Formats: sequence, C-alpha cells, structure tokens
Amino acid sequence: MPQDLAAVAAGHLRRPGLVVVAGPPGAGRSTVLRRLAEATPGAVHTGGGLAMLTAVPALALSRAVRARLPAHDIPLLAEAVRSRVRGGLLILDDLQYADAATLAALPLLAAHCRVAVGLRTPHRLTSDADAALRAAAAAWLTVPPLEPAAAADLARRTATLDPGTLDAVVARAGGNPLAIVALARQAGTGRGAPGADIDQVAYAIAAALADLPRPARTALAALGLLGRPAPAALLGPGAADLLAAGLAADTAAGLQPTSGYVAETAAGLLDGAARTELHRRLAELTAPAEAAQHLAAAGDLPAAHRRALQAADRATGAERAALLLFACDLPGIIVDPRVRLAAADAALAAGRPHAAARVLDTGAPLGVEADVLRAEALLQAGDPAAARRAARPVPDAAAASVVAARDRILLLADLATDPGLATDTADKITARHPHPPPGLAAALAAVRAAHRTPGWEHDLASNAAGGDPLTARWSAWQLVEHLTADARLADAAAVARDAAAACATELAYSWQTRFAAAADFADALAGAAASPAVPGATASAAVPGGTAPPTVPGGTPAPAGLGEEPDPFAFPAGADPGTAEGADPADVIHRRAADLTDRSLPPDARGYATAATALVEADTGLLAAARARLAEHTEHPAAAWVAREAAWLDGQPDRAAQPPAEGRGLLTGLDHITARWAAHDRGAAPPTGIPRGLPGPARRTLTAWATGTGFTAAADTWAGTAVREQVRCLLAAGAHEPDPGRAVAALLAAEQLADTAGLTVLAGRARRGLRRHHVHRDTRGPRSGTQLTGRETDVLRLVAAGEPTRRIAGQLGISAETVDTHIRAAMRKLGARTRTEAAALAFAHPDAQPPREDRR
Repeated sequence: MPQDLAAVAAGHLRRPGLVVVAGPPGAGRSTVLRRLAEATPGAVHTGGGLAMLTAVPALALSRAVRARLPAHDIPLLAEAVRSRVRGGLLILDDLQYADAATLAALPLLAAHCRVAVGLRTPHRLTSDADAALRAAAAAWLTVPPLEPAAAADLARRTATLDPGTLDAVVARAGGNPLAIVALARQAGTGRGAPGADIDQVAYAIAAALADLPRPARTALAALGLLGRPAPAALLGPGAADLLAAGLAADTAAGLQPTSGYVAETAAGLLDGAARTELHRRLAELTAPAEAAQHLAAAGDLPAAHRRALQAADRATGAERAALLLFACDLPGIIVDPRVRLAAADAALAAGRPHAAARVLDTGAPLGVEADVLRAEALLQAGDPAAARRAARPVPDAAAASVVAARDRILLLADLATDPGLATDTADKITARHPHPPPGLAAALAAVRAAHRTPGWEHDLASNAAGGDPLTARWSAWQLVEHLTADARLADAAAVARDAAAACATELAYSWQTRFAAAADFADALAGAAASPAVPGATASAAVPGGTAPPTVPGGTPAPAGLGEEPDPFAFPAGADPGTAEGADPADVIHRRAADLTDRSLPPDARGYATAATALVEADTGLLAAARARLAEHTEHPAAAWVAREAAWLDGQPDRAAQPPAEGRGLLTGLDHITARWAAHDRGAAPPTGIPRGLPGPARRTLTAWATGTGFTAAADTWAGTAVREQVRCLLAAGAHEPDPGRAVAALLAAEQLADTAGLTVLAGRARRGLRRHHVHRDTRGPRSGTQLTGRETDVLRLVAAGEPTRRIAGQLGISAETVDTHIRAAMRKLGARTRTEAAALAFAHPDAQPPREDRR
C-alpha cells in the first residue's frame, strides 16, 4: 500500500503542487515519502519539523535545503527555497512539528515547486494553519491500514509465527505497520500476542523497549525529548545499543530514531522524576535556546526564563522575537516591563503584530512607551479603532518622542477610518510639532496626499528619500499608489523602479517585488506612452502642465517607464527575443511582469504583476492566456478590473457588465468606462453617475459617455498617459459621432494608434468600425510589416494544427514565452483578433508565407 500511495503522490506531482500524506503513528507516512523520493528522478530535498524546536523559524525548510533562510519575510523565505529546489522535489516530514514560518510558506511554494509533506494525525496545528494547508493541497492522501494479506506478509517477514499466533497479531494490530512489526517480534520470542483489550500500538512499543538495557532506553527517551538527531556522545553509553537494536540510524546530523513516535513514546514511559531529570541533563548539554525549552519542561521556569533571555541576546530577527515571546509567556514569571517592550519591538520587526500586541496586554499598566508600542502593533494588525483607543490615554506631558509616536498612530487611525477627521487632526499635530520627526512627518504627508494638498507629492518623495527604511518604503508606496490613482503613470513607474532598486540593495524582497510589480502595471496600462522605445516619451508628458517627476529615493528625478537603473527582474539583453534593444515594449513589459508572477510574492505584488501580464496578453489578443492567468487572482483591484476588461475585449460584455467598483482614483474610473462599453455592446442602459475623486481623463471620458459627445476631446486628455484609453475614446467617438466623416476620422486615428502600440484587439475593433462605413483597409500600420517571418509562419502552422503553446515550444525548441511573442507579432501583422484567426489568415494569403531561407 505505501508503494501504491507513493505512485499516487508522484502522479499528482508531475507539475508544481502540494501533496499531504497523513496518517496516525506507525501508519507508514515516512515510508510513503521515502519511496516517493526513491522514485523521483533529479534532486530531492528532505527536511521536516522537530518536536523540541517548533519555535525556531523556518527550521523545517532550512533542514531540507541545508541553508540558513530569511524567516522574517515569508515571500522571501519561499523564494529562497524555490530558487534552491527549482525542478526538484521538496519533502518535509513531521509537519505537525513545523514552525509557523514553514507552514506560512508552503502555499507559496506549492505554486512553483513540487512539495510532499507528512503529517501525523491527530495533530495540533491551528485551525487557520490546517485550513490553509488543505486549501493549498492538490491532494490529501490518508495512509490506510494494511489489508489482512499484506499485514500477514509483513508479520511473517518479521518473525516466524504459527498460524494461530499470526492471525492474532494481524487481528490485534489493526493494520498498523508499526504495531504489526512490534507485536510479531514480541510473539516471536514466545511470549504470545497481547489481549485485545489494550492499546496494541502502545503495548507493542512498550514490549519492544522492555528488552533494552536501561542506558539504551534512556538514550531513546533523550532522542524523543530532543526531537532531533543528536551526537552519540550526548546520548551516552546507550547509543550503541540503539544502533544494534535497529531503533536508531547513524546520519550526518547524528543518531536519528528509526521511528520518531517510538522515541517520543519512550520519553512518555518515563516517570515524572526521571523525565524531569533527563530534561535537566539535556539543558546542560544543549545550546541556550534549546536549553530554555528543556528547563521549562523540567518545571524550572525561572531558569528557563533566564536562559531564553541569554539566547535572545545572541539572536537576531524572527529567532530573537520567538525567544523573547517565549520568555514572556512562561507562567508564574514576573516579567520585567523592559523585556516585554523588547519582545513587542522584536515581534513587530519580525512581522508579528498580533504577538506584539498580545505580549503587552497584561491588564496592568506598563507605561506610556508600552501603550504606544501596543497601539502601533494594533495599527499594523489592521485594527485602527483599537489602536486609537490604546494610544489616546498617552498624555501630552510624556516624552516628546512618545507624544510624536502617539500622534502618528492617532493620525493614521483617523486616516483609515475617517479621512475628513484626519485633516483636523493633522492641523492640531502640525501646531504641536513644528519640526515633526520622520515617522510623524510621513503620516502628515500621507494625509496631505489623501486630500491632494498642493505639494503633496514632494512631501511624500522627501519622506521616501531617507531616514528609517520602513518609513521610507511606506512613503514611497503611498506615492506610487497616489500617482497611479491620479493617472500619472509614467511618474508612478519611475518612482516604483527607483524604490525597487533601493529595496534590492537592502534585501527587502517583499517591498522590492511590490514596487517592481506596480511599475510593470503602470507601464502596461500606459503602453507606448511610458516606454523609452517610443520617441518623445518622457516623464513630464504624464504630468499636467509638463512638470518634472517627483524626486524619489536616491535624490534624483527618476527616468520614465522602463528606467535606466538596473532592474533586478529584467532578462539579460539578448537572452530571448523581445528583450533585446529595440524590442517591442509590450513584449518587454510582458516578460518582466510574467517573470514576477513566477516568483513567490506578497498579495499586492501578486495582484499588480498578474494585472500587468494579463492586460498585455488581452490587449495583444492572447485572451485565453489572460483568462487563465486571472482565474485565481482577482482579489486585487487592478486584477479585478483587468478581468472585466479582458471579458469585454473577448466579446463577452455580459461578464464585463458587473457593477463598477466603488472608490476613487484611476482604477475606479477605468471600471466605470469598461461598464459603459459593456452596456453599449449589449444594447443595455448604461450605468448612471460619475464617481468623485477621478483623474481628469477618466472624468472627461465618463462625461462624454453621459452626454454622447466629446469623445475626441476626451481622447486628447489620455495622450501621453494611456494609449489604450485614448484608442477607446476614439472608438467611442466613431460609434457615437453622427457625422460619417468625423466618425471615420476618429476610427482611422484609433486604428493607427492601436496598431502602433500593438493593441491587436482594439485595432481589430477599429477596422470593423471602418468596414461598417465601407472603408476597407488594404495596408497595415507601421508596425505590421509586409510579411510574416519564417518562425512566425512555423508557429502559426502549428496553431492551425491545434497544438497548444507548450507543445509548439517543444517542437520548435523555443520557450513558451517566445511562442507567445511570435503569435502576438503575427496577429498584429495580420490584423487578427485571436491566434486562431491569425492562423486562418496566414494560410489564406500566400504572400504571408516567406521562403524557407527566412526561417528564423
């Protein structure tokens, strides 16, 4: 049965995914994982949780990849593991002992790696962890009991038994392999099988241990208490007997029990005094962090507290936070308020705001510094109302730094719950702090940005340019999002690129990917307007009045769009078609964003990267690819709008006609514009009302839809900002203009712009509009060329044969991304709306097929 289950697991892991192998003690989970590893070609990375080290961040994963990992940043942790595992297999056993960071990283890893885990049941994972694991799992395989015939065969291979004893062993073992082996060995000694009224597994283990010398039982119990391999010298004279009895194996990490459950049971069979004494001995022989756990288990809580603090002094990051929280959570210990403050501060730095708030919630006053720190933790935990309640009692007479921190929290809490009130709060704080410290200055800048007070962008940029790294990144993110909301896409991309580069030098992976993805989305939405490959594109073109872009981290004006700063996510020049100098800007943006989506990302980065990639795919006619990409990632507002836009581009206005999103800014405006187009195509009444807080181009466009006129003027407002929206306005002008001459002029302009920018679907819509006016186009735009290349024809021939992208890539020896690039280029040249239409057009016109020597 383990062999069959290993084959089932291997079937599920032909592609990236997570398989959970679950079962009770002794059921054979580890055997399934071992056989899966043996049957897997290529690299296999094996690790797992350890009973006494569940608090050590990322330990289970570190054991698998044999490297120290960045547990403070879960997406970075997942990316660090992914970069090592790649196409191999990651196996984690004893997941019931895995640390929180490992459990949090598993869903991210499952999207990119093949992962198999073993989980003993029943387990003590939290309900949230269990739910996340089940949601991420491609398969949850429960190891079933052995069938009677297989159980009998295992018992016969273990010991020579007469038929009656064999039947008794099989019946009483309940199909559990561990119980079968232990009971068969017991019966083979002539002592017979036990009665049916006792726990067969527990009896089997106790019987197996009864024959061991006392030093061996103590050594096995020590392995059970340690929960990890240990050197023979640490285990004492019984280590050799364990090896001889087959209860332990000698590995590079030390002696490891053959069955972790047997070792834990051996520890459980110790009486209270013996168990306490063994914990004390282990505390003397292990490192301080582990010793603290043993001292706590021995009941010496004061010593455990002291040892944990000693270990915390030498630790950093998430490990330091875990040790300090452990020291504070020991029952009956009076904890110095300074230790609680240090624990909360470390927990916040490690991204654990809930733990930081909890450690300061003692019911007794800890001082104003603790009140402010707890309020900060509640704010980061997403509870601004509770943060306001925690910070409000801090008096004005407190130290200036404490008052400034209090005011920052109150201001941000107001901004999150009542933006109007935040303005009044900001005025009072400004009067109280003429020269605010950096954190408070950043919060004041955020309020000014929310209300678009003149100079807001330069205030945010100043806070993003220096000071505390977290404050700088937060300010830069506020700046990027506000610039995007105002349709200043070139500026948003420039700020985001510079911020991503700064984060790369500081190894701030989650922030780096957020900024890189936001820049890609801004570039994808702007189209040719943002790309330096298009003549005349500058950052100032996107700024009303032609003003210069804001200063970003580093202190210099940022380049527009695809900036000249080194891009940590860019493909090397010439590495593949579409990335070399002079390549199609849409292909460059698509490759960069698609590369991001192949990584482990935080939610904001995932949303923006998915939206950028899918928007380019939809605009260039790869609608099926866009739909597939968006199928599971529409929670983010940008991805949600692109999903509706892709449905409209695909000729499915019913799917695009969902109620527009509520809110302010560019995405809200785009959602309403798409809803107007969907209603137009369905012949339905359009939505009414124009939301407040929209950027000028979106507001002018919706006004044109409301009045039925002014689309050409609205198109002019999108010039230099978003080519695709300029084209959509011109298409609307062609649809609404009663004068045929003006309608044709608008459609011709839309066709030229769309063809130049590579907007295949919108260009096709312009041509259909022209045909309704009996205007037939025999030539293509400047990017269409006159003839397909040989490689484009090869690709389309396979498309016509019904081959999917990956099979085409395999047959031609190129990447799937390169196949998509050739399809998009051919669609542009042929004016096709879909890949199937391109294939049909290619072979309907002989002049589209080049001579064989042009194959490239």
